[in-house]
Amino acid sequence: MPDDPYQRYQAAYRAQQAHTASCTSCTDAARCPDGARLWASFTRLQDAYLTRLNQRRRR
Repeated sequence: MPDDPYQRYQAAYRAQQAHTASCTSCTDAARCPDGARLWASFTRLQDAYLTRLNQRRRR
């Protein structure tokens, strides 16, 4: 997995999008267990990246 936080969250997004494209259970409103795990990973990594970016801007 890439070390750069931006690359990590983008990779998580791509994984989530690939899953959603092939999963018949996932929708925008509901996700299967695998889809929920991928979405949670994406949102966690995105939040961490944005927090880090905001902290850098405040310096």
